[in-house]
Amino acid sequence: MWLLPHVLSGSGTKRALEQGNERTDARFGRLDVVASNAGYALFGTIEESSEPQARAQFETNLFGTLWVIQAALPHLRAQSGGHILVTSSVAGVITFPTAGVYNATKWAVEGLVETLASEVGAFGIKVTLVEPGGYDTDWRGASAISAEPMQVYEGLRQKIKALSATRALGNPVATTAAILAVVDAEEPPLRLFLGKACLPAAKQAYSQRMSTWEAWAAVSEGAQG
Repeated sequence: MWLLPHVLSGSGTKRALEQGNERTDARFGRLDVVASNAGYALFGTIEESSEPQARAQFETNLFGTLWVIQAALPHLRAQSGGHILVTSSVAGVITFPTAGVYNATKWAVEGLVETLASEVGAFGIKVTLVEPGGYDTDWRGASAISAEPMQVYEGLRQKIKALSATRALGNPVATTAAILAVVDAEEPPLRLFLGKACLPAAKQAYSQRMSTWEAWAAVSEGAQG
């Protein structure tokens, strides 16, 4: 198993990952599990997020994930098996205000990895998106970046802060058993929530989406021509 650092960006990253896979393969003979945790948080509304901040966020969260996958695939195909785990987020299923660019990267990761699963299953390669909820880590601390705040959004920020103050955060140590259960499974899931709040939130979001799609079904079908 080769576990990647949580921040990946900059020139030469893809080749460095390829070399890491080569060293691992040479030492252990194969890669069983490749886990990509490439990512960090960018906090700020859509209007507040600068172009360099947005590009850097995608460079790490999306392209860092892509380079990890591409570096691993030749080894996994050659040995006809393996398991790729990619850390997404509940923010890849539903969105949260003041983290729009971060949300967008995780939705992109979800599309990337779901497509990957449909492409590499025939090679015996398993793929899982790990979607954590809120955990007691430094995700909001030292590893995070914040956009320059605009006063017009201060009321929204205070509202979110008040809601977050009462939210129960998960213990990161408790995730170990869940990840090992997925790795050991004969038929691992494409998606796995971590934490108690994720599934209820997803059910509510998808119920609202289905209601909207159904309410506008006549317009949608009329667009067929």
